[in-house]
Amino acid sequence: MNFSATMPPGALKHVQVLDLSRVLAGPWAGQTLGDLGAEVIKVERPGVGDDTRAWGPPFLTDPQGQPTGESAYYLCANRNKRSITIDFTRPEGQALVRALAVKSDVLIENFKTGGLAAYGLDYESLSALNPRLVYCSITGFGQTGPYAHRAGYDFLIQGMGGLMSITGQPNGAPGGGPVKVGVALTDILTGLYAATAILAALQAREHTGRGQHIDLALLDVQVACLANQSMNYFYGGQSPSRMGNAHPNMVPYQDFPTADGYMILAIGNDGQFARFCGVAGRPEWASDARFATNAARLANRDHLIPMLRELTLQRSTGEWIDLLEQHAVPCGPINRVADVFADKQVRARGMQISMEHPSAGDIPLVASPMRLSETPVQYRAAPPQLGQHTFEVLQAKLDLSHQTIEELAQQGVL
Repeated sequence: MNFSATMPPGALKHVQVLDLSRVLAGPWAGQTLGDLGAEVIKVERPGVGDDTRAWGPPFLTDPQGQPTGESAYYLCANRNKRSITIDFTRPEGQALVRALAVKSDVLIENFKTGGLAAYGLDYESLSALNPRLVYCSITGFGQTGPYAHRAGYDFLIQGMGGLMSITGQPNGAPGGGPVKVGVALTDILTGLYAATAILAALQAREHTGRGQHIDLALLDVQVACLANQSMNYFYGGQSPSRMGNAHPNMVPYQDFPTADGYMILAIGNDGQFARFCGVAGRPEWASDARFATNAARLANRDHLIPMLRELTLQRSTGEWIDLLEQHAVPCGPINRVADVFADKQVRARGMQISMEHPSAGDIPLVASPMRLSETPVQYRAAPPQLGQHTFEVLQAKLDLSHQTIEELAQQGVL
């Protein structure tokens, strides 16, 4: 799937974003806004760029097999952006960023709390120049509190925010112990919350005429996303524990062994359980007082689960899924990533796209999951090479001459 010039304009076509962030949470927010049509200018360090450009292998290569300078990691969060390089530790670079901020609707940054104040690029300084600016700060721990000065990383926050305490096998079980989620989920969720907050601030600006400062912390996001587990603690009085793939509030809702691997049963109500029992040849279980209701199944989990495991071993994963799907019993395989992109539903939804890269030709990327009927997501530009658009952006946005830009580049500002 490639971007078509005939597509209608994106919902955020009127929004300009200055993205000073790097790694994942901030870039994910910027990419989300870019997918929705915003113009996103990514500001990077000259000669180095976003840290994740070097987070490989694997790296993107050109048709001759030569590296292009972008890791696969970097490519996941930076499409629909233009890259410019500015050293804003220098006064000349600070002036350029300020000038761009004056012309921007949104600024995203994820420097340490107070880190940009030394360069006059903090919210107070820039909002004085552009009162309509929506300024989103993403940090590990927020702008206030005893940890505000600390650096925060996803793995650290998964631990501190409670996620690892409920992820993994129980103590005493094979492989027992805390486990992080296999992707930087807190960063991703923070990026999504950032995009949501930015959209809310832009909407508020339509009524107030003023922008505002968004203070978004990875730790806050992780705590908020404990969801039902935090409610279980509040109302049950005990900290939830690791349960492997089991669910604290529903049974059976976990993985089960089959004749050739594993499958997932995700039974969410008593009617689904009754249908499963009928299909599986154990209709009496559905009327057994120990298992007839979810509350009873929770109380008798240790008795029911071994019985189910013996039963599910009698058929292959494919056989179970074919049989259970016919009777509306939620189930599914445990796919490898390669299996995911071969899945007929994933393919039908167009979740793998291709975009034209300036030196590598068509490259594969993962599509946005957002589907808007009137202002669809646009795939306008592949993740940019470092500084690819510096001259273009500074000429168009700040009306700088080619000679001036050349001089700044020679001085190491760009």
